[in-house]
Amino acid sequence: SAIAAPAWLHFTDIQRLNTAQYQVYQAMQAAKSNAKLKNADWQASFREQNQLVQWAVHPETVTPVTANWQSLDSNIRLDDETTLQSSNGVYKVEFNFKGHVKPPFGRLTLTTKQGGKAKRCVFVSTLLGTLRMAKENPNPENGKYCY
Repeated sequence: SAIAAPAWLHFTDIQRLNTAQYQVYQAMQAAKSNAKLKNADWQASFREQNQLVQWAVHPETVTPVTANWQSLDSNIRLDDETTLQSSNGVYKVEFNFKGHVKPPFGRLTLTTKQGGKAKRCVFVSTLLGTLRMAKENPNPENGKYCY
């Protein structure tokens, strides 16, 4: 069991990261879909509150403070590689009524509280609202490992 336990813990950490990454991706997709469906600006917001990473999807006119926040797994944290626009500790990606991203672009990067090299990220990379998921790489690109 001394050999199997670390491998099992690493496996469960990776599963948690994958699930959290998918939830972040889905939140961004929901904001984009709502923007087109409701013909209004929407955003996906992310923050760390009480040691939990949280997300909310809401109209841009709703302040993040009053948004309906959902929590990711308690083992997940935001990584320093996160480059999304932020204000008052809230990272956001905004979509206009056509589902296009309001610049600047960026990424939300997640890792586990135990540390390690495992990272998962979601990129917002074009004006058209292109979203993509990625994971850590062994060699950095521009000082970032998740690309």
